[in-house]
Order: sequence, then structure tokens, then C-alpha cells
Amino acid sequence: MLSGHHLIAGDWVGSAQTFASSPAHGPSHEFAVGTPAHVDAACRAAEAAFPAYSATTRAARAAFLTRIADEIDARGAEITEIGTQETGLPVARLEGERGRTTGQLRLFAAHILQDGWLDRRHDAALPDRQPAPRPDLKLIQRPIGPVAVFGASNFPLAFSVAGGDTASALAAGCPVVVKGHSAHPGTGEVVAQAIDAAIKACGMPAGTFSLVQGGKRDVGEALVLHPLIKAVGFTGSLAGGRALYNLCAARPEPIPFFGELGSVNPMFLLPAAVAARGEAIAKGWAGSLTMGAGQFCTNPGIAVVIDGGDADAFVEAAKAALAPIGPQTMLTDGMAEAYRAGRDRIAAGSGVRAVLTTTCDARNATPYLFEVSGTDWLANHALAEEVFGPLGLVIRVRHAAEMQEIAHSLQGQLTCTLHLDEADTDLGRALLPILERKAGRVLANGFPTGVEVVDAQVHGGPYPASTNFGATSVGTLSIRRWLRPVAYQNLPAALLPQDWNA
Repeated sequence: MLSGHHLIAGDWVGSAQTFASSPAHGPSHEFAVGTPAHVDAACRAAEAAFPAYSATTRAARAAFLTRIADEIDARGAEITEIGTQETGLPVARLEGERGRTTGQLRLFAAHILQDGWLDRRHDAALPDRQPAPRPDLKLIQRPIGPVAVFGASNFPLAFSVAGGDTASALAAGCPVVVKGHSAHPGTGEVVAQAIDAAIKACGMPAGTFSLVQGGKRDVGEALVLHPLIKAVGFTGSLAGGRALYNLCAARPEPIPFFGELGSVNPMFLLPAAVAARGEAIAKGWAGSLTMGAGQFCTNPGIAVVIDGGDADAFVEAAKAALAPIGPQTMLTDGMAEAYRAGRDRIAAGSGVRAVLTTTCDARNATPYLFEVSGTDWLANHALAEEVFGPLGLVIRVRHAAEMQEIAHSLQGQLTCTLHLDEADTDLGRALLPILERKAGRVLANGFPTGVEVVDAQVHGGPYPASTNFGATSVGTLSIRRWLRPVAYQNLPAALLPQDWNA
């Protein structure tokens, strides 16, 4: 049952004002509107919980993360029902995303039982060294304090209340305060109920986790500006993320802002690969481009191909693959409006030609396909901006040198993809040093939608793909965002953190 309340340090707290959810189908529900006062209570509770929670053993935190996953699975049917209503996503997608969410929690539970993430280093004392003795130095990674997490609109589970940011922060030993996304507040509450149940079952401090729902800009600002918050995790728009990033930097005590903000995820189609299997690449691109109505941050919105007959065949195959795809429900009315605005921006670009046009209205999205020359694309920065939805843009370049020029011109990306065959190796070798400076993940002969949650994953990249190119929001390396190195000089063994000898 939904309470419509915030969860603050184990208590379900209401508000004087409420807001109504806007489901794609099914009943609407009323939810409490968050205020800066709720944020303050949650942050103070998180700070109060930090000494005890950060001192828990890795085994205890691993059991806690596993229990959260179990509690989410126990509510699986309820999550799927309200999640599909609020977002319009199909049942299979919600169930798959729930599996990814619980998988992340269990992955971090296993990860923290290992030693590598602690990065323990020891330089033993050299008391007889001349001309001066060397002290004993021990280094270990330590949790930073309470962490703020903003739920994502496009992933109601895997990047929201108990998503990767929350899982990795809890694994590191940091309490979490989540600002829930108003697009799926019911889903968020049910997941918060699971976390609350796990806190009580495992005897964790009540302030280890809080969820504040709804609220206007002042709520988000209050969260990132709160002096007890030591880092922020965010997945969302470039404009919103940059505004919060600036607030974090302007605080009396600046804190890190780990924002994943957007990407067009360009694909570079090399000549031999296009000649040999251009139709197959086009069909695969159409499937990736329209997956989930194109509402993935790794959606491959741009394909770069050398002009000519093979490019003609590729474009026609992409058009044929996209044409039968009907309307898909977008996550919110606002996203649907933004998609149509992005479509109009691309269509109005100088030299842009429409290959496939469709009709979409209300909360629906249908695919669009455009093409433009490399020269016109380079002259118009607006064509390089993300369109969040199933829209593809083919850039026809004159030759390999112009393809490299396109690569050089890119802003930071989450992914870049090379489609190549053996005969394309030299061009691939020329492009790779450029692309690895532009993206956090470089693919060969695949499509970037579908982000594996594993040790070696990087989901981030140079700005504006993310605000910290040295971090990732997916994979076990993401735990490093919530840790900082501390060196202990000549400290008695009895005072060292328990993880030093654990």
C-alpha cells in the first residue's frame, strides 16, 4: 500500500501540500511535496547515522545490500504493476530493470567482501634511515559521509531510489538521501519500503537512508547545498545537471558532483564493413535507436558514413527498418514535448534532409531519420546536441579524413562505436586514439544500448557526457566516487580502521 509520504530516518512523514502522479495509464495517486525542511531532517539523520554505519563490517554491509535486493524481489509484482502504470514501460522492461537493480546490489555485496577497492598501501618505518628516519605510513580508502542521489526519469529502478548510485554509496559505508523523481513516485516509494525493511531487519541506523519526494527546484538546491552532504550523484539533463554542478562548486565547502548528463553516442561506419554488411548494421541500428522509445542515455543518435552507393544502401535499409515501428509511450509528457522540439531543431538545420518523417503527438514517440553532409554538420553545433528519443541522423562525409575531422569535433560522449572489418583496420587505428579521448566506452561492431553491470564497465566520459571523466556510474569502480584516501602515520594498530586488518 502506498502512503504517499517521504521516508525520513525510518519514519513515513507527510506534507501540508501534495502532488498527483501522472501515469501513462491506471490510477493517479497523491504524494507529499518535499520541502527544504524535509531535506534538512534527512541530512541531519544521515550525518547522525554515519559514524555507526561507516564502522559496520564489510560482511554486515554486504548482508544489508543482499537483504535490500531480497526485499525488492519480494515486492516484484507490486513494483511492476505501478511501474508500468507510471512510466508506460512494458512489463518485460520493468522486470528486466528490476533484475538489473537487484543484480547491482548483489554485485556490490560481493565486491566489498574483496580487498582491492580498499587500495591498502603500506610503507614500513625505516628508523635507521639517514639522514632522517622514515615514519610508518598506511593508506586506505575511507567513506566520505552522507551522499545525495537524484533519481533518474528514464530508469525508475536501476538509476533511481535503489539504483547504482545508492548501491555503491551504501557499499562504501555512506548513508544516502534520495531526491525521488516525480515521474514515478509510487515506484520509488515501494522501493523505499524495501530499503526500510532491510534497515530494520539488519539493525542498521535509521538515518542510513531517506527518500524525499516531489518538491520544486528549492528542494534539489537545498539538498546539494546542505553542509552535511559530501557528494552528489545525478543522472539527467545537461541543463539541470550543470545547474546543480555549479551549486556544488559554489558552496563554502565545494563537493564533488558526479553527473551523467547526456550523449549522442556516435557510430563510425567504416567502408569495408558498410560494403559487406551495411543492411545488417542498419537493422541493428534501428533496433538500438528505438529501444525503449529511444529513452536511453546510450542511444546511438548519429551514424557517420563515407558518402557513395554503399551509404545510399545503408540509409535506405535504415529507413526500411524504422518505418514499420509504431508509436511508443514516452516516460512523461515533458519528455514527449522535448522530443518533438529536438526533432524540429534537427529538421530546421541547414542542409538537413528528411529521410523518414512520421507523426507523433501527446505522450507518444515515433522514429525519425535525417541525413546531412559532414560540412553542414561541422558548421552547426545544434546538430550535435542530444535528442532524447528514437531519432537518427546520418552524417555523410566525403572521405576518411573528414570522418576523422568529425571525430575530433565531438564533445565528450558516453560511448563511441566503430563498425569495421579487417580491411578497415588502418582507418580504425587512426580513429581510435581520437575516440578514446572523447568517450568512456569504445565499442566495435555492436550497439551501445545495454550497459553491462560488471567490474570493467565505464559509464561516464568527458564533459558533457559526465561532470567527472575519471568516474563511472555503472560497474564496481563506481564505489570510488564515495571514498577518499586517508594516510595514517605511526598510528597504533588499535586505532586503525578495522578494514586495515580485515
